[in-house]
Amino acid sequence: MIHNLFGVSLPIVQGGMIWCSGARLASAVSNAGGLGLLGSGSMYPEELKLAIEDTKRLTSKPFGVNLPLLYPQVDQHIQTIIDSQIPVVFTSAGSPKKYTSLFKSHGIQVVHVVSSSEFAKKSEDAGVDAVVAEGFEAGGHNGREETTTMCLIPAVVDAVKIPVIAAGGIGCGRTMSAAIALGASGVQVGSRFAMTLESDAHGLFKEMVIAAKEGDTKLTLKEITPVRLLNTPFYKSVIEAYDNGASLDELRELLGRGRAKKGMREGNIADGEFEIGQISGRINSIESAENVIMQMVQEFNAVNSKLGNISF
Repeated sequence: MIHNLFGVSLPIVQGGMIWCSGARLASAVSNAGGLGLLGSGSMYPEELKLAIEDTKRLTSKPFGVNLPLLYPQVDQHIQTIIDSQIPVVFTSAGSPKKYTSLFKSHGIQVVHVVSSSEFAKKSEDAGVDAVVAEGFEAGGHNGREETTTMCLIPAVVDAVKIPVIAAGGIGCGRTMSAAIALGASGVQVGSRFAMTLESDAHGLFKEMVIAAKEGDTKLTLKEITPVRLLNTPFYKSVIEAYDNGASLDELRELLGRGRAKKGMREGNIADGEFEIGQISGRINSIESAENVIMQMVQEFNAVNSKLGNISF
């Protein structure tokens, strides 16, 4: 199981979500026995340095950094991660070939996020220690394959020999148990942790998620970079653009820069982008990260106890 790989108590990883995953959330998850991740994709180089320093003050447990490889200042982030002796980095949005050997030469474990068994095998060939197989249900940026977690996890598990961490639609003990039954060595939880007390998400964003129902998230902008969003005024403007035959350049201009910050960090409902997974329809309260983990573990154990008494 992946908690042995990372030196933590539980096989639960907190997603490194932009504008949500800061020092308070990462340290809270690590203190509760999981692996907390800082979301470096929404941080300037100096902000990442400060976030790492703050996290080290708040926890003595292992934590990592989520690093989108398409980030414009990725080289500075990489140097910060190396200098700070971060034990594990989760890479995404790019090829793991370019930086994996560099990280591993400094004793840093590498986990790469994939959306297909093909990319999982390429990641294994690149030397990563594990992969996150993220299904279509996940919030934020997704793969173009639109493969659901239930289908993706066993396919990836069969394709590689390294540990597989399941992500996408996981936020409770029942879904965690299902992921382990499918062959995963652990789970990565994003949306549920984004809606915790320690998350940096804006209060209005949290209120919107609590009010969300089934079907209130949509995957869009697949021609540019697939992203799952809450159904908000910005999402409606995207649909109008499609209906009017918008070109790729027009879609890029509409997406612009700073949309996610306006939404998730600043709570700008009119103009902001709100990234969240399909499980938003099942999130009904804002809990502490510790409570979320405790409830997941209790439910996981209860489910496994029940299944242990079933045979055919």
